[in-house]
Amino acid sequence: MTPASQLRGLLADTAAPLVVPGAGTPLEALAIQRAGFGAVYLSGYAIAAWRHGLPDIGLLGAGEALEALTATARVTDLPLLVDADTGYGDATSVWANVRMLEAAGAAGIQIEDQVWPKRCGHMVGKEVIDADEAVRKIATAVEARRDPDTVIVARTDSLAPLGLDEALSRAQRFREVGADVVFIDAPSSIADLRRIGAELEGPIMANMSEGGVTPALSADEFHALGFQLVIFPTAPLRVASMAMSDFLTDLRRDGDSRSWRERMDGLDELNELVGLDRYLTIGDRASSLELPRAAVQGAS
Repeated sequence: MTPASQLRGLLADTAAPLVVPGAGTPLEALAIQRAGFGAVYLSGYAIAAWRHGLPDIGLLGAGEALEALTATARVTDLPLLVDADTGYGDATSVWANVRMLEAAGAAGIQIEDQVWPKRCGHMVGKEVIDADEAVRKIATAVEARRDPDTVIVARTDSLAPLGLDEALSRAQRFREVGADVVFIDAPSSIADLRRIGAELEGPIMANMSEGGVTPALSADEFHALGFQLVIFPTAPLRVASMAMSDFLTDLRRDGDSRSWRERMDGLDELNELVGLDRYLTIGDRASSLELPRAAVQGAS
């Protein structure tokens, strides 16, 4: 199976929610794979913060998304659902960037309807493009994919600036032009979540952004409200950020890391995560290859 068909197959199983953690780096993707998840969400916020130390306010473009995708696809076997922000331009840019990301290994691609430069969906001050333009961009993304299994996720950020009725209308129109998954970001109440789950056909995506505006629910609770796909896009980043800060505070105070030994991977564990033994085996196999003898010059 291709990664795209794997992701599509995971979405087709509606008996339980599909939980997909987010990543901004290949190391996170390897940890997600080791933990037994079925897919990785390559988060725009996580790429900005982890790889560049920047906020998620449209400071990066298609090149940075491609670089993160290429590095991550190289090391994980899991299907990658890539946050492609607004598609980084108009419908023509969407078409070109869907082709680019799909060729680089994206199993799914998410496009949203914010004005560029965009901002994290749980920040204030979001603006969205005209609804017709947004629908054309999603239709273009669907048309651009070479593999019909590549999953197109259509996100709308219109709830905060324009209200839930407009967000539902946009999501329904996205579905009509071929979006595989629809996603209304940043609902702020259980009532809104319940209405989204009741009025939209699945699959529907929910975003659990800890500390954001959406109520903190479990994947099972989202599923009971009608959501098939639940992403935790920056949870690994947030855990690591706090752990790093706490560790470095202790190290500066004490000059000693031993109190943290049970809360960190040892050298062997980290080498296992990044596949050291596999690469050493490849090197050993290459060293033991029988090579053909060089041709003798002048032989008759």
